[in-house]
Amino acid sequence: MIGRRLAVGVTALALASSLLLSPTLRDVSYAATYPSWQDVLDARNDEAAKKRAIAQLQGLLDTLTAAADEAQAEAQRLGTIFQEAQQKFDEAAFKADQLQQAADAASQEADDSRLRAGQFISELARVGSVDLSTSLLSDASGAEDLLSRLGFASIIAEQADGIYERAMQDQNTAQSLTDQATVARELRDELRAEAEAAFTEAQTAAIAAQAALDEQLAHEATLRAQLATLIENRKATEEEFQEGVEAANNQQGSDLPAGSISASGWANPTSGYISSNYGYRVHPIYGYVIFHAGTDVASGCGTNIYAAAAGTVIYAGWNGGYGNFIMIDHGNGITTSYGHSSSLLVRYGDRVSAGTHISEMGTTGSSTGCHLHFEVRRSGTTTDPVAFLRGQGASLG
Repeated sequence: MIGRRLAVGVTALALASSLLLSPTLRDVSYAATYPSWQDVLDARNDEAAKKRAIAQLQGLLDTLTAAADEAQAEAQRLGTIFQEAQQKFDEAAFKADQLQQAADAASQEADDSRLRAGQFISELARVGSVDLSTSLLSDASGAEDLLSRLGFASIIAEQADGIYERAMQDQNTAQSLTDQATVARELRDELRAEAEAAFTEAQTAAIAAQAALDEQLAHEATLRAQLATLIENRKATEEEFQEGVEAANNQQGSDLPAGSISASGWANPTSGYISSNYGYRVHPIYGYVIFHAGTDVASGCGTNIYAAAAGTVIYAGWNGGYGNFIMIDHGNGITTSYGHSSSLLVRYGDRVSAGTHISEMGTTGSSTGCHLHFEVRRSGTTTDPVAFLRGQGASLG
């Protein structure tokens, strides 16, 4: 970003220098980077100076636009890479969790099978240790019961081989699933590292894009106003321009009304209805089954989107299929994310409160209509947003 700003400054300096070297503009003093309002007003009185000043202003505008466009394109490229890496990690994490649950269940089943096999062996040993003739002679009344037990023992003996084989099969299944879960966790951890690296690069690019846009916005309005002054040959002053800027800055975004935030400090991030739940689904655009890391809430385009809780904005920019994307760090490993926005009202580093108006609902990225893609993560791993907010005393949609 420093390089881009330097390029803007060098271009402006070169343009200003060319004007200063002109015999008709020796009395016009241009700033090293941007012309002052007095420079513009002075140039109005000299046709040649006015033409050169118009060219200078237009050149500065073109340079600012090109720098902002270049930074935005790079942010979009890296944002798409981040989203793809995040998708791979989310699917791997979900699969690893499912395999671990299956392995745990299989291990429990194997333990139960071993217990049943042990009980059968114990029963066989107990019955086999009985002296039949002694029992019959010493306790004739118990003969019938003993014979019944021996009959059951015979049945148990017939089943023993099958029970043992089942126990071994369950043990092998549990071991296989445990091995698969271990491999899945290793892959998950590799993809986590790749996703984190992609996030850092995308975050840096998004910050650079915002800085380039800030540079453009900081000067574009002034440059265009100065350009209009020269082209229309009217006498506008810096004071008039500043009055317009202050009037625009007095417009404030709206926040949630009182009572909309739960006792735990969480709020519904928007209004609407749930159009797609968390988990695997058939993608509405691509047509194949893919893991959906959040919950979609649909409503009218431009519907306000709010921060679900207090925190710090750690990402505000393009994120591939999720379009204009915001991520907020709430501390304790909890983050929330907001995708497909039409516009972003916060930037990296901003502190927000629960209910702060952060964006407006849109359909940027891979989307079939205006909606909010809302995510909740614990230490980087997704969790069901509906269940999470319910646990915080808030709802979604």
